[in-house]
Amino acid sequence: MARKKGRDISGWLIVDKPAGVGSTDVVGSVRWALDAKKAGHAGTLDPDATGVLAVALGEATKTVPLLTEALKAYDFTVNWGAETDTDDASGAVIGQSDARPTADAINAAMAAFIGEIMQVPPAFSAVKVEGARAYDLAREGEAVELAARPLYVDELTLLAAREDQADLHMVCGKGGYVRAIARDLGRALGCLGHVQSLRRVWSGPFEVENAVSFDLIDRANQAEIEARLLPIQSALVDLPEMRATDQGAVRILNGNPGQVLGMADFGEQVWVSHQGRAICIGRYLAGEVQPDRVFVQGTA
Repeated sequence: MARKKGRDISGWLIVDKPAGVGSTDVVGSVRWALDAKKAGHAGTLDPDATGVLAVALGEATKTVPLLTEALKAYDFTVNWGAETDTDDASGAVIGQSDARPTADAINAAMAAFIGEIMQVPPAFSAVKVEGARAYDLAREGEAVELAARPLYVDELTLLAAREDQADLHMVCGKGGYVRAIARDLGRALGCLGHVQSLRRVWSGPFEVENAVSFDLIDRANQAEIEARLLPIQSALVDLPEMRATDQGAVRILNGNPGQVLGMADFGEQVWVSHQGRAICIGRYLAGEVQPDRVFVQGTA
């Protein structure tokens, strides 16, 4: 079997995704620009959405599940008076209303959307239905009925209210659809609604202010982009850090329990560093760590 092409380069590149570009297209552009062997992302953004798209390269892809579980924040604008089949401005209007909500009514209705809620994903979403993507079925004209899913909403705030629109800020957990919040809030208010614009302002530890523009990926040279890479451990800030001894590092890198310095609860998930680099994620076992995912040493 031929060796997979590309460089063994590891780390995170945080991209400010523009509207009109798919998340997988961004990942592909980053991978091509850096000639990386392996790349992925932590949390899809709709093509029309903008903001933080965290692209993992090489060994950093082993930390994607941790970032996927992290809280994420969105700023978005809702248009009142119409519901669309995609729950955003790109879709066809399927319902209209002359009603318009007041700021007080919006604030009162939002209370039901904070905390542990159940949410039905949009018909045009990547949710799988009997092995097929819901958006593929919806585009073929099939009626798509998706089951409600649990979602944790940490914060939902009204930033500004106008007659036909409202600007909101939401912080939520894994699997949240902002479009569904706009749809359901519009229904609850009796005026219908859909997302006009959406921007992810942070995802876990990564903030849009520190993101690389997508234009830079197209026009910059490889060295300039590589200089913006963040280390693997950038995604591990919510886990306790253990420091491996020299002998412990050798054992851990071979997949065995290794001696570490630091304190954590027995069985707690931690990450282990050695000489300033992340070498694994594992479980703390009274002076040692049993590695679950070992990071092969590479760039960043």
